[in-house]
Amino acid sequence: MKRSSLDTLLREVRACRLCEAELPLGPNPVLRASSSARLLIIGQAPGTRVHATGIPWNDPSGDRLRGWMQIDRECFYDEQAIAIVPMGFCYPGKGKSGDLAPRPECATHWHEKLLAGMPAIELVLLVGKYAQNHYLGSHRQSLAETVRHWADYAPLFFPLPHPSPRNLRWFRDHPWFEQEVLPALRTRLASILQ
Repeated sequence: MKRSSLDTLLREVRACRLCEAELPLGPNPVLRASSSARLLIIGQAPGTRVHATGIPWNDPSGDRLRGWMQIDRECFYDEQAIAIVPMGFCYPGKGKSGDLAPRPECATHWHEKLLAGMPAIELVLLVGKYAQNHYLGSHRQSLAETVRHWADYAPLFFPLPHPSPRNLRWFRDHPWFEQEVLPALRTRLASILQ
């Protein structure tokens, strides 16, 4: 897919109203993509702050993710290098213990088309269980086991837990993540984002 085709597709995605009736704050698809991007980050869905600003990962979860990656905001938001395509493009609403799951329409209707427009992708960070369920399917284990055995999904995929402040206990209970997985992630990113 040529750049102009991807630009057209991104305009279509940003105008999407497939699940408008289900969105408490209305549609506001938030994503970034470029045909030159070498890294793709697939997370869950925007929270209220991201919905309001239109900037992906513009919240405490994004701060933690950038910390894991050891990159600054300027590098993170360089869409010529890094694409950000969540499982759900719009804020899905609030549930009992946090935001609702991403709406399924986005990945079903748009992901394959978007990925076709990003031929330079070398690494896909699958951030959280929704992205891992979709892309790893039956190969996925529990979140902890999937993340711990990240190398089983290489070279294309690198599964990560969601960096939400709600997951502090998970991080505390799995010290190997910081000790073993993050150094491997940083090494892999260094080879791609040089």
